[in-house]
Amino acid sequence: MHTYHAILRDILENGSRQANRTGIDTISIPGACAKYDLALGFPAVTTKKLAWKAVVGELVGFLRGYDNAARFRELDCKIWDQNANENSQWLANPNRKGPDDLGRIYGVQWRQWRNADGWHTDQVMTALRTLHERPTDRRIIINAWRPDEFDQMALPPCHVLWQFIANVERRELSLCMYQRSVDSFLGLPFNVASASLLLSIFARLTGFTPRHFTHFMADTHLYVTHLEQAKEMLSREPRPLPRLVINDRIPFGAGDAFDPSWIDRIEPQDFTLEAYDPHPTIKAPMAV
Repeated sequence: MHTYHAILRDILENGSRQANRTGIDTISIPGACAKYDLALGFPAVTTKKLAWKAVVGELVGFLRGYDNAARFRELDCKIWDQNANENSQWLANPNRKGPDDLGRIYGVQWRQWRNADGWHTDQVMTALRTLHERPTDRRIIINAWRPDEFDQMALPPCHVLWQFIANVERRELSLCMYQRSVDSFLGLPFNVASASLLLSIFARLTGFTPRHFTHFMADTHLYVTHLEQAKEMLSREPRPLPRLVINDRIPFGAGDAFDPSWIDRIEPQDFTLEAYDPHPTIKAPMAV
């Protein structure tokens, strides 16, 4: 977590004040990069408590293609409630279907990318099958950026593109993610854990060991309402990283054991953090 702390310090020391759509200014830097080696432990923040159940619930919801905050709540994830029901722009959008509707957000794009001919592309299944059949392919990408469908989303995606890179000789799988906008106090630890979990799931289902998660960040910022909380985090000493434990019922999909349909059968309780001993929670308001 020293890497994460370095980003917070960079923002506090070198950032510029910026206005944005939420009406709450940020202190922002234009670009940051971080690399996490999952061989050293799972990168769950330790200088405050990570909302692990929400991380897992949201990712499972994405992988199921959910478009409704109520479905996410069923998975112990409430972080989409405000965007679904309190975002004034979305509430006034004629494409909103009613309470809890989120529209064509991340998971919908992952699993049902609409093509011009009316057919859907399942990017998740395509990526899994490509990793199994052609693991050195440099086009194993999942994309969520759909400018033509922004008017059908509660919120355009902040994390935009995921690319899987396999080392066949070492049987290791890595992930690079590009994120256009980064809420560095509330969102960034959540994003790192979510992407690292996604990498771990894909590695498990395709018979690889998860290795590096590299995070490319564009507008990397702290909201002015989070500055004191960030300073409190920086005053705390990071603790040892936990270990991700995946339920044995999910197969290690090497060779003939490859079964991509497991992506639709995973449950939040299949993933636990072992030896996770964080500092206490630090609360901060969410900017919507």
